[in-house]
Amino acid sequence: MCHSSLQIELGEWLNFVTGQNGSGKSAILTALCVAFGSRAKETQRATTLKEFIKTGCSYAVIQVEIKNEGEDAFKPEIYGDVIIVERRISVSTSSTVLKDHQGKRVASRKEDLHELVEHFNIDVENPCVIMSQDKSREFLHSGNDKDKFKFFFKATLLQQVNDLLVNIGTRLDSANTLVEELEKSIEPILKELNELQVKIRNMEHVEEISQQVQQLKKKLAWSWVYDVDRQLQEQSAKIEKLKDRIPTCQARIDRQLGKMEELRECLTKKKTQIACMMEKTTEVRRMKEDLQQRLSLATKERLELEEEHCRKTNKIQKMVNLVRRLDQQVHEVHEQDLKNTQAEESEIKEMLKGLQDELDTTNLILSRLKEEESALSASLSIKMDEIRKISDEIDDYERKHRENYSYICELQQHQTNKVTAFGGDRVIQLLRAIERHHQRFKRPPIGPIGAHLTLVNGDIWAIAVEIAIGKMLNAFIVTDHKDSLLLRGCAREANYNHLQIIIYDFSRPRLNIPYHMLPQTQHPTLISALHSDNPTVMNVLVDMGNAERQVLVRDYEVGKTVAFDQRIPNLKEVYTSDGYRMFSRGSVQTILPPNKKARTGRLCSSFDSQIKDLERYALDIQEHGQEVKRKKRNAEEELQDLQDKLQSIKRRRLNAERDVMSKKLRLQDVKNSYVAESNPAPASSVDELHHEISKVQAEIREKEILLEDFQLRMSKADAKANDLKLSFENLCESAKVEIDAYEAAENELVVIEQELCSAETEKTHYEGIMNNKVLPDIKEAETQYQELEHNRKESCRKASIICPESEIEALGGCKSTPEQLSAQLNRLNQRLQSESQRYAEPIEDLRMIYDKKERRILRKQQTYEAFREKLNACKEALDLRWSKFQRNATLLKRQLTWQFNAHLRKKGISGHIKVSYEEKTLSVEVKMPQDASNNIVRDTRGLSGGERSFSTLCFALALHEMTESPFRAMDEFDVFMDAVSRKISLDTLVNFALAQGSQWIFITPHDISMVKQGERIKKQQMAAPRS
Repeated sequence: MCHSSLQIELGEWLNFVTGQNGSGKSAILTALCVAFGSRAKETQRATTLKEFIKTGCSYAVIQVEIKNEGEDAFKPEIYGDVIIVERRISVSTSSTVLKDHQGKRVASRKEDLHELVEHFNIDVENPCVIMSQDKSREFLHSGNDKDKFKFFFKATLLQQVNDLLVNIGTRLDSANTLVEELEKSIEPILKELNELQVKIRNMEHVEEISQQVQQLKKKLAWSWVYDVDRQLQEQSAKIEKLKDRIPTCQARIDRQLGKMEELRECLTKKKTQIACMMEKTTEVRRMKEDLQQRLSLATKERLELEEEHCRKTNKIQKMVNLVRRLDQQVHEVHEQDLKNTQAEESEIKEMLKGLQDELDTTNLILSRLKEEESALSASLSIKMDEIRKISDEIDDYERKHRENYSYICELQQHQTNKVTAFGGDRVIQLLRAIERHHQRFKRPPIGPIGAHLTLVNGDIWAIAVEIAIGKMLNAFIVTDHKDSLLLRGCAREANYNHLQIIIYDFSRPRLNIPYHMLPQTQHPTLISALHSDNPTVMNVLVDMGNAERQVLVRDYEVGKTVAFDQRIPNLKEVYTSDGYRMFSRGSVQTILPPNKKARTGRLCSSFDSQIKDLERYALDIQEHGQEVKRKKRNAEEELQDLQDKLQSIKRRRLNAERDVMSKKLRLQDVKNSYVAESNPAPASSVDELHHEISKVQAEIREKEILLEDFQLRMSKADAKANDLKLSFENLCESAKVEIDAYEAAENELVVIEQELCSAETEKTHYEGIMNNKVLPDIKEAETQYQELEHNRKESCRKASIICPESEIEALGGCKSTPEQLSAQLNRLNQRLQSESQRYAEPIEDLRMIYDKKERRILRKQQTYEAFREKLNACKEALDLRWSKFQRNATLLKRQLTWQFNAHLRKKGISGHIKVSYEEKTLSVEVKMPQDASNNIVRDTRGLSGGERSFSTLCFALALHEMTESPFRAMDEFDVFMDAVSRKISLDTLVNFALAQGSQWIFITPHDISMVKQGERIKKQQMAAPRS
């Protein structure tokens, strides 16, 4: 798709959408097809749905609102007057959701969407419902009769009905073949049944032995009952003996329970003591780190001053050596002056004057070039500073863009998994580590706290609540110190450093805070704005965070009034909805502004609005960054021009300097020759040397003064470092006692927990003996007793079924054991078997087999007859439907010709359509009014582009009158038309659409100003595509 976000509202009647090529007009129809369940290949725009996702995005969403009013409304009691169809496409999957008029999710199955589409008769694959750009071109260009027939056959749904009827006929033929096979399959069984009937007639039974066997079976049945009575007496005695062991075990368990109560009281006191000591040691550690940092800064400053002192000392020593060399030069000049002789001076002086004039002229040129170079260098420096500032600004924009993109990614991750908002990926790793070690915890840790909290009144207090709770949102809660050490190990395993762990008793119920202990104000408190299903989380916020004493207000002024003017009892802090924190401690009133760099909103119910705001902000940053980059390119071009000019000036200045240097050397040579010939030493050279000596000596004195100042600063830095070092050592010494005491208290806590654990182990041991040995033995014995009773009842019931007990008493009772009776019964069965050797099966089994097979054959015969009756009924119904289909096809062919000719007459054209269902062809015959020869054009390709488009449009409108749909859409329907044909076509379409009554969407790249205005006609212009 070419749109990042597009929303278009369509009128209830006619809608014209126009725009330039590439502005995304055709994307509207593609979105409608995809929303109503069409596959990607059927849109002819993509092969898979993920190709519709815009480049650079991770998903695409299509949302269509359907009016659900009138008599044909679809489930109005569920959806209301508007149905929203939303299809979300991601890289890996896609989903469709149906929502009601309030935007609530109602259904998400494909069957629900199919039911909706069938109810409203929306067939997006029908070209008369949605004629896309590709279908329009294919339809307008095609002159093939078979292609036209396919279009007509599909648009009138004849194709769908024909396919259904052919498929039903194929299935009925398959079913008929199957029934014939089933009828043939029962013939062997009928033959088998006749053979069984003959075999039963020829069999005889041995009755005498069979009666004896029956009597023995009766005695054997009641012998099992008498044997169970004996076992019941033995089991009852065993149960009484086992019950005597219960009081001894219970006494030992009660003794361990008393010991555990004492240890728990000691454990609670020791935890309170450790919590107080933890606060003190935390403050001491913070002071220690602060002093250590200040000490390192002071040491660094002292070392830097020492290095600077050494550099300045070396520089002074070099200047002293320079003074010595200058004194030596003065001495050598005086000695040379004594050796010189007088010579001719007039000629040399004139030569010197001429050379000096040339040198002065060259110096003027050089000074002018230096001034130009200096001005260009200054301009170049200014321009470089400007480019540097622009580069810094670009870096700042890029940094902001990266931070913004990172924040968007975080919010999207939070949207997928809310837990990541309170610790990122580290908390996921920590939860997995906890899951791996869950058996080692006494009680599973609760956390992070923020994941267990929800806001009661929407997102209005999200910022205030997050600032008030602070880092506690990322904290975890454990039930004892041992679990805290185990959780700390899991955090190290997950690379989660500085995890905040809170120790709290999980068994405590939800705290009920009395009204007189709450702030007496109408404004909500922090605890009233939060909800959690876990009472321990709410208790921790009250006990550790004083959430019941923190009040939330709307704005800054109301916050000041509540915090400082009203003097409300039990009030600790006030938080405004935009993040201001206000509190007073004694006479001091404090207002802390919100941290602009902090990322809030983690408790919000939805991150969509934040993500949209950040995406708009990212676009603004990107636009500003592009503007600044253009400014930088312009500045770099100006800088390059300045550098070229500066290089030219430098070359000219270097040439001038070489000229000056050559003239100076020549003048110096003349002067040297003049000096060599004159007796007195030139006073100017000596004066220059003396002047340079004085200048160097003055500079030495200034450097020595600065050196003394550096020495003083070094002394102060050394003293400061020593003081900080002493303070750090004193703090370490004083903190050692508190830290040792804290470690000792922790060791004592571990010892108490170990004793408590051993007491629990001892109690668990005796409870295990009670629960795993004594009670199970009793329960097992009672279960066996109950099983014996159940067995007696079952044996008695079975024996009573065989015969009553009185019959056994009449036979002389049953004095034998079940084993003895079983042996006698086996011997009689052997005799009965030997007498019946010639018969493979008893007659009862044969009769039962015969009856079973007879019933099965009868059921199958009835079933197959029912199948045959249904098949005949289906064939008759299919023949009737084929006749109706052929009659309807003939009527549709006639109706198509009538409607087509009626539309052509609006332009003075006559025509006829011939449809051949046997050859699957559709031919269009058109007679133009200006054709004097009365020749009929049988191929539309023989017409002009506009005439062919108009005749094809008339053919499409004729098909539209033969189909029904709540809306219709046509894309680029007016291509290849001249102005007259296009005007007639548009008027024809508008009049047809208004008369037809459904919703129409016309998409065209051409001008639609010629379309008449009206209340039912809505025109929309798509925005031009961005380059």
